[in-house]
Amino acid sequence: MSHRPSVPLPGRRGVLRGALAASAGLALPAVGGVAAPAFALSGRPGAGWGVQAGDVTAHSGLVWVRADRPARMIVETSATESFKRTTRWRGPLVGPDTDFTGTTRLRGLPSGEQIHYRVLLADPDDPRRTGEPVTGTFRTAPTGRRGGVRFLWSGDIAGQGWGINPDRGGNRVYEDMRALDPDFFLCSGDNIYADGPILPSVTLPDGRVWRNVTTEEKSKVAQTLGDFRGAFRYNLLDENARRFNAQVPTITQWDDHEVHNNWYPGQILDDARYTEKNADVLAARSLRAFSEYFPISTLSPGDKDGRVYRVLHQGPLLDVFVLDMRTYRNANSPDRQPDDATGILGAEQLAWLKRELSRSRATWKVIASDMPLGLVVTDGATNFEAVAQGDPGAPLGRELQIAELLRHIKHRRITGTLWLTADVHYTSAQHYEPSGAAFQDFEPFWEFVSGPLAAGGFQATKLDGTFGPRQVFIKAPSRANTSPMETPPYFGEVEIDGGSGELTVRLRQEGGDVLFTQTLQPGRVGQ
Repeated sequence: MSHRPSVPLPGRRGVLRGALAASAGLALPAVGGVAAPAFALSGRPGAGWGVQAGDVTAHSGLVWVRADRPARMIVETSATESFKRTTRWRGPLVGPDTDFTGTTRLRGLPSGEQIHYRVLLADPDDPRRTGEPVTGTFRTAPTGRRGGVRFLWSGDIAGQGWGINPDRGGNRVYEDMRALDPDFFLCSGDNIYADGPILPSVTLPDGRVWRNVTTEEKSKVAQTLGDFRGAFRYNLLDENARRFNAQVPTITQWDDHEVHNNWYPGQILDDARYTEKNADVLAARSLRAFSEYFPISTLSPGDKDGRVYRVLHQGPLLDVFVLDMRTYRNANSPDRQPDDATGILGAEQLAWLKRELSRSRATWKVIASDMPLGLVVTDGATNFEAVAQGDPGAPLGRELQIAELLRHIKHRRITGTLWLTADVHYTSAQHYEPSGAAFQDFEPFWEFVSGPLAAGGFQATKLDGTFGPRQVFIKAPSRANTSPMETPPYFGEVEIDGGSGELTVRLRQEGGDVLFTQTLQPGRVGQ
């Protein structure tokens, strides 16, 4: 197996110094305070919230920035951190209509190369007046196998009241992930907890006090567009996250807490904290803020026809299929209906996934699922939130769509599929085997769970026997909502060897310790 260095590559240090220098004026608010950093409107445009890249492929990528006032976004790219030779990309004018965020699409990039970029913000009335450049870097996907691919995944950030704790140096897990120098980071959803306020402090069961950085927007549930924007902005107050974003591109999906716990289309909330009860209205506001704060190739700010689900080609070794199990689902219910065309994906997304999996020629097809398949996730006393509903018999309800998909993978002889997810706030590995399943018309496959990245830990849920999951590994707390001081944050690593094509999954925790390792062989239907 080939391994990249576990420290930043030579030439990246200067990039990161530039990113930190540009964000030096973005001081975290005092613990217990309620105000986010104020904009300083004198001088030149600034970009104190850092930069990030997203949806990077072999020849393209997107670069994101947030300005402190109206400005023209300009991106310069170079093969070296000295920026001796540059290509200039004229980006959008950013202003209040996008909360001063902007994304510039880069095309025609060389494959398998380190791309250094810097973002300049120019005064719209005087293009010669530009702010201090903010620098970042990313690697484009290879067009050959030799280099291999390595990425990380996790989800669930700033949840259950556990925010950025200055006593711990913020969310240090981002530094652990950055040190591994992955090609990209897959965030499996719950990037924010729009329904979870962040209070100045929380007293733990043992008497210790967890302190939070707070802001006005995160002191309450998110209902207005401004509230949602503030919730996404909150995570960028963490210097660790900004450093990570400057070095590691992202592939981002969403789930329920971007809007409200366990939400579904058409839902009317029964939550006394909300004056806006219509989940569809809240979801539209959240999706707009989500599109503003992440560089996503299928979403443009305010684009009503945009979508979260997509496929990202990472060279001949890997395709990443990003699902959206939230936007098109039916209502949460006991989920035992014998027919279900809508399910958890919706008919159109399911058809897209089957079609794109059939077209893929990549050695490995990672299905990035924002919810697990065989873990029973409840919604109240009688309803269910994910796919499984606890009945180990033949597929019913949302399980019917998954059965159709698994059957398609088997009969189309689609090789190298595996499922990655987060959501349940612990880490585990499940192998799905038809010999032990009620539904048997599929080939074996793996599902790996990792998270939370910066939220409360929860006990393990039950397994549903419909698809025959066998839990090979699990690490979970014994009680609900343990703090990151009690249960370490979890993240996963996937490495594909360029020579053998073997894929190795490592489940890790804060500090980088490996908890579990599984190596898979290429060329097998399912896996």
